[in-house]
Amino acid sequence: MTSELIVDVSSTQMSLALLEDKRLAEYQQEGLAEHFSVGNIYLARVKKIMTGLNACFVNVGYERDAFLHYLDLGEHFHTYEKLLEQAARGRKPQLNRLGQQPELDKEGSIQNTVRTGQDVLVQIVKEPISTKGPRLTCELSFAGRYLVMMPFTNKINVSSKIKKRSERARLKQLIQSLKPEGVGVIVRTVAEGQGASELDAELRQLYRRWQQAIERISQSPERPMLVYEETTRAVALLRDLFNPTFSSIYVNNEATAREIRDYVALIAPERIDIVKHYTGTLPIFDNFNVTRQIKSAFGRSVTYKHGAYLIIEHTEAMHVIDVNSGNRTVGENGGGQEANALEVNLGAADEIAHQLRLRDMGGIIIVDFIDMAEPEHRQMLYERMCQNMQLDRARHNILPLSKFGLMQITRQRVRPPQEVTVEEQCPTCQGTGTIKSSLLFTEVLEEKIDQLTHKHGVKKFRLHVHPFVAAYVNQGFISLTHKWHARYGWGWKIIPNQSLSYLEYRFYGDDGQEIYMHGEREMQ
Repeated sequence: MTSELIVDVSSTQMSLALLEDKRLAEYQQEGLAEHFSVGNIYLARVKKIMTGLNACFVNVGYERDAFLHYLDLGEHFHTYEKLLEQAARGRKPQLNRLGQQPELDKEGSIQNTVRTGQDVLVQIVKEPISTKGPRLTCELSFAGRYLVMMPFTNKINVSSKIKKRSERARLKQLIQSLKPEGVGVIVRTVAEGQGASELDAELRQLYRRWQQAIERISQSPERPMLVYEETTRAVALLRDLFNPTFSSIYVNNEATAREIRDYVALIAPERIDIVKHYTGTLPIFDNFNVTRQIKSAFGRSVTYKHGAYLIIEHTEAMHVIDVNSGNRTVGENGGGQEANALEVNLGAADEIAHQLRLRDMGGIIIVDFIDMAEPEHRQMLYERMCQNMQLDRARHNILPLSKFGLMQITRQRVRPPQEVTVEEQCPTCQGTGTIKSSLLFTEVLEEKIDQLTHKHGVKKFRLHVHPFVAAYVNQGFISLTHKWHARYGWGWKIIPNQSLSYLEYRFYGDDGQEIYMHGEREMQ
């Protein structure tokens, strides 16, 4: 299997697509203005104590206060309290002089531990989901590719996925000799087989991040304050996924490409050449066939093998998936209704595992498979689903089929599921159902080009249109495009863009920023 990472950076958002053997496996997008991410550490302030919940709400600067349960304060909460007390006096906290404070009582209560208005050092473990604010913990951690470092604990744990006893012992002994006093370390699975130099370099980097976070605490009286920001989504995804199967990383933004190249140079300097700055004329997702896959893979209905399809519904409490045989007929595969149901269900198991990972669906997932009478077929379906989910990085649990033919899956949820709207509203009629004749659309385009070049003096730009429209205006020996170039100059291009609907168009300048036109958009 070969993997490719495609990164599309626009003026408003960043989108990432992970392709495995050219098939879209993971997709993430986030607005560039969004401030919250799992892993960020804040110096925040307790806003309200909830005695009945044994928890408190904390102001971290979001529109909804974050939730912090007593059990998430962590056993070293009092040590963090002492650190903040030193910072409040205007002194830079000295880690080596801090000392280990008594551990927090696990049977204690929130009202006897924190007070309203108190400063706390917290880390986001779950982003805001639906009507809920972020979920917090006071047990801080700094994640790297090979290691996770945790302040104020001396424990060393090795990933349970590393099975060899000799390797587990080697890694534990190696980390014990490398780590600074007063920090704990979790050794991740990808650290298997790594030498002392790689692990030592990353551990030093993680410890430096912790020291820099402490320095920021005493620099500003602002509350809440971001004291440590997790790496960008592109680098975070790369940190968790990067492996020898990566063949290329394409980025359409030079600054982001440089950031990713710097990270690859740090973790795998011999493979820095796989990071490439994409400069093609087509939108980067169109060039790598990502747009088409997004439109076919997202939505309420998802079709898979031989006309069968899934119906995926999202509710506040869970996700529900219904398996339908579609236009298949009983006996199509020569084995009767039972064999037909088994084949549809096995295909659904493959697609459901793909969809859970692609949409990053978490929480409780209920799957309604087609009923099967044979116990061995039900067991076969359960084993197929377990096998497919082995590729999923998120923690999950799968239960066998119930007597009603339902399968229950729980999957780790740290952010909202990835929802992409694939239905398109007509940009011309805005959903009213009436539009100007499509035969006049080329005249509208020419009018806009004329307005842009003659009225506003813009000579270099790119006109993005639907691929069908691009094919129409470019057809013939003397095409419409050729005629327009003769009239309005040769400094502009027509670009087919699969993300646009049929009669939609957009103008972009040389700097990549959209040019807003009179009518649907106003000239800026």
